[in-house]
Amino acid sequence: MANGGPVEHGYPHLDTVRDAVTALYRRLSHDTVHRFATSVAPVDVAFCDTDDLHLGAQRVARELVRHFRLPDARMIVGFREMEHAANVELTAGPEYFIELNDRFRTHRRDIGAALAHEIMHVFLHRVDLAFPGTRDNEILTDTATTYLGAGWLLLDAYREDASSSQKLGYLTPEEFGYVLAKRALLFGEDPSTWFTSAQAYTAYVRGRERARLDERQPPLTAAGWAGRRRYARDRRHAQEAAAAPASVAAARAPYAFVPEGPGPLRVTFACPTCLQRIRVPVRGRVRARCGLCRTVLDCDT
Repeated sequence: MANGGPVEHGYPHLDTVRDAVTALYRRLSHDTVHRFATSVAPVDVAFCDTDDLHLGAQRVARELVRHFRLPDARMIVGFREMEHAANVELTAGPEYFIELNDRFRTHRRDIGAALAHEIMHVFLHRVDLAFPGTRDNEILTDTATTYLGAGWLLLDAYREDASSSQKLGYLTPEEFGYVLAKRALLFGEDPSTWFTSAQAYTAYVRGRERARLDERQPPLTAAGWAGRRRYARDRRHAQEAAAAPASVAAARAPYAFVPEGPGPLRVTFACPTCLQRIRVPVRGRVRARCGLCRTVLDCDT
């Protein structure tokens, strides 16, 4: 939790974020991910200053439990002085104890954001999905919270001006925007109307631009002229080279050429939806179907 301190920006965790999206699809499956096609509605997690602190927190927690389809999980929410925004005790259940930072007693509109992250810890614990190391596991939790429909709350908790700042979660605001935009592109949502923070909206727009760039990379047919020109040059070099040129192409571009013995040259690239690596033959126009998220991709290899 950044509370008055500097807020990191940009995409320093983007590789881990992309690994997290792929891991979600692999662990949950395409069908399960699509069960979360509707995000948490603002009205369901609204919290005003006149609401009873403890009853309101329990109400929001129940709504998030319902959203994440944890019907037999009961969240008991308390408040205490602590360094981090929140903490959850991961047990066998069905009761889980969540502690929120005392600052949320007076910043109640952000309680939903803190609870969403902690309840996602419970969700991931139950489906046995984790990354090694605290940092990567927290990035996985932020990514999963956002991709499964509650992370817009975490982004909306970001506020920054000349004299103060606040940000929840381990992702940067732009990385939250990137994952939120990935979800929006998949399900046809427009989360921009949910933001109460102007800075959060700006971060979402920037993240959306980065997410859309994934859909315009060669060998996808939506790639721009410059990308197609670069791809054609790299393909020609790969076809002419006697040694495997994959490392040369990969250092400059989001694709790599892989020779496979006497067979045709192949190109690997990331699926723009689930970010799993796809491998297709280099033979002109092809349609590829991602085996993980079932996205059909038009390619010009």
